[in-house]
Amino acid sequence: MWAVTSRSEKLRSVHPAWWVAAVAFLALFGAAGFRAAPGALMIPLQTEFDWSMGSMSVAVSVNLLLYGLVAPFAAALMDRFGMRQVISTALGLIALGAAGSVFMTDAWQLIAFWGLLIGSGTGSMALVLAATVAGRWFVRRRGLVMGVLTAGSATGQLVILPPVAALAEHLGWRAASLLIAATAIVVVPLVWAVVRDYPEDRGVQPFGVDPDVYVAPRRQHGGAVARALEGLTYGVRHRAFWALALAFAICGATTNGLIGIHFIPSAHDHGMASTTAAGLLAAVGVFDVIGTIFSGWLTDKFDPRLLLVAYYTFRGAALCVLAAALSVAVRTTPVADR
Repeated sequence: MWAVTSRSEKLRSVHPAWWVAAVAFLALFGAAGFRAAPGALMIPLQTEFDWSMGSMSVAVSVNLLLYGLVAPFAAALMDRFGMRQVISTALGLIALGAAGSVFMTDAWQLIAFWGLLIGSGTGSMALVLAATVAGRWFVRRRGLVMGVLTAGSATGQLVILPPVAALAEHLGWRAASLLIAATAIVVVPLVWAVVRDYPEDRGVQPFGVDPDVYVAPRRQHGGAVARALEGLTYGVRHRAFWALALAFAICGATTNGLIGIHFIPSAHDHGMASTTAAGLLAAVGVFDVIGTIFSGWLTDKFDPRLLLVAYYTFRGAALCVLAAALSVAVRTTPVADR
């Protein structure tokens, strides 16, 4: 009895910021289901519908485009309507796109479900949610929290990709799509129960703040789209914006566009079973989680510009090694998954 009481008191003593961060992590985890899925589902879709890799890549490209374009407006919408509403809607869009895709019969429907619906859903959270939670709820440990939340997507890839690939192989791609939908929708009740917009909504101050100097931020109401456009207009006038945009474009093209989407089909064409390739891609997720959390800690101590230089150097070297490893002739008849 005393042990139960003591445990309950310890849970109540945890600052609400950590509970909000934990649920935000789960939301990003749930949204990551699709981020890991296209590579594992492309071969089954091609087998059933005879769609080309090019046509399926269009759907993924639309998804990634919306992933970037929606983010600034999602941040403004969080100011206007609240984080709970935006997160729940985003997860609902992801679940709707994944579940609706099981009824596809034509390639344009792939663009509608994978591209428009899921792209809008993932873009409504992405880095925006991590930055919003870390910025509003934390003063101390902000860099670490940002790193952990950013790792939510990588963790989702690590955990979800192997079962998605296994389901696609043994039960078909529709079962895998339904798993993605379930992963997204199951987080919504937790989001609604725990997440609040500001610490003041829970009667507390941000974690690690000096109470003698803290002033609650002024809340924004109305004009969400106008503020997003104003922020973009301000950003495009500065070189730092374009430098960061270029850096993230390279990151997205190589990580999501190249490795995340095309590694499994390419490895399959070179004779590797899809489930094995999915396992290797999940291993990337392991180091993604470690690196993202570690980077959050490093940004509190070192110049982020120097860190980016080091990271992109390693990225370029790794891609060169991968290109050499896949330089052998493609098998004309890929091995069956086993």
